[in-house]
Amino acid sequence: MIEIENLRVVYGAGALRTVAVDGVSFGVAEGQSFGLVGESGSGKSTVLRAITGLAPVSGGTIRVAGREVPKRRDKVFYSQVQMVFQDPYGSLHPRHTVDQILSEPLAIHRLRDRKDRIVEALRQVGLGASFRFRYPHQLSGGQRQRIAIARAIILEPRVLLLDEPTSALDASVQAEILNLLERLRAERGLTYILVSHDLAVVAHLCERLLVMWRGGAVEETSAEALRSGEVTSDYTRTLIRATQGFTRAGA
Repeated sequence: MIEIENLRVVYGAGALRTVAVDGVSFGVAEGQSFGLVGESGSGKSTVLRAITGLAPVSGGTIRVAGREVPKRRDKVFYSQVQMVFQDPYGSLHPRHTVDQILSEPLAIHRLRDRKDRIVEALRQVGLGASFRFRYPHQLSGGQRQRIAIARAIILEPRVLLLDEPTSALDASVQAEILNLLERLRAERGLTYILVSHDLAVVAHLCERLLVMWRGGAVEETSAEALRSGEVTSDYTRTLIRATQGFTRAGA
């Protein structure tokens, strides 16, 4: 479903030139959930932004469903690929109601039966029609992220790009959102690319993953190998040890 070959993302020029992603390649089969992990600044979120056209692609090839993605993303691309951002507080327009937020992609793609589509999208993310005319400030963090997911699935895409979709949420809400994403993938046959610094989240939601460091690929492995510690890279083993050694204050 998704093929990335030698992806390269470079920002700036001269003394300000920064190579954010350097020669990253991977493939994701249809219906698979694939993880990108690594420390902050490793380039994992930049990969998602490059796929969607939010970051400049300096080299390499991106294909979705066998079609090379054009430099200028078109409606065909966005009808197939949607993104859920990390911050549910910043990704929703504060002065738009939920109805307006969910209507916008339908209007752009000139789809009819907007009310029915909105109500159905809300139902699928576990919210009722009564949420249509609420504003983001009237919602909890988990409810806002559910609205962001509803906006992503309302066009019935085949691919969701998930950029740390639970990291801004309370621990009790994180599990609810992960279970929702797991259910939607099973029901809709969706393909996921999940970015996370939380190895437990990736091991739970993904079959395979790519470990990144300083913009490059360290190793591609399976969630099972991650859980068992049977990985080949010293850097990956360091990540696993760091995760195991972390406990929340007061825990």
